Amino acid sequence: MVGTAQFSLADLERDGFAVVPSVVPESHVAALIDAVASFEASHPAVREKGGSTYAVRRLCELIPAIRALSGSPATRELIEPALGPSARVVRSILFDKSAAANWKVPWHQDLTIAVKQRREVNGFGPWSSKADVPHVQPTTEVLQRMLTLRLHLDDCGPENGPLRVVAGSHALGTIDLDAVPEIRRTRREVTCTVPAGGALLMRPLLLHASSPAQRPGHRRVIHLEFAAGDLPGGLEWHESALSVTR
Repeated sequence: MVGTAQFSLADLERDGFAVVPSVVPESHVAALIDAVASFEASHPAVREKGGSTYAVRRLCELIPAIRALSGSPATRELIEPALGPSARVVRSILFDKSAAANWKVPWHQDLTIAVKQRREVNGFGPWSSKADVPHVQPTTEVLQRMLTLRLHLDDCGPENGPLRVVAGSHALGTIDLDAVPEIRRTRREVTCTVPAGGALLMRPLLLHASSPAQRPGHRRVIHLEFAAGDLPGGLEWHESALSVTR
């Protein structure tokens, strides 16, 4: 692993996102691609493919190399300035936008978390299930204390279906979808291109979307959600026990 490039914590807090062009070196990106490919070859049933989507969930549980990445110095140097040293991974997903799965994502916020089991807690709901894991929409305060790291295994330029974000929209709390057009009109919209080995940091409440790739090829992203602190009412983060810290 190499040390991370500098980014401004003040800019992250103001805009709700930051692009860090160099997080892991080319050799480590290749090793991560090999680890993912090896796992997929031996566990095809784990792939989630419905319509045009493609994802593998519970990455830190299923692929040791991803679990190691989540606790590596390069990753911790990005997460700890925003969340502190107690931050750990609470959800991990591989997204692969390719010619066979070239999907569009409408404007939205990431409003659900993965937990170990369902417990009725005031302010948490509605509930859903993804890959047999309970998911729930928590309070806004919980989402405000989270940070997502999206590490790119492939170059993601303007024609590869990159995320588009509305800068500063995370500060608006949970947004009614009817308000999205006006928010987009009055705030800065940014296309987040990221090279292989680079990362996008983003707050879950940031409005974001993506278009189908104009030149479909692999656009593999390791999506790691971090949080610090426990959940209320006996709820437990689904993947926190698997995190690695320095």
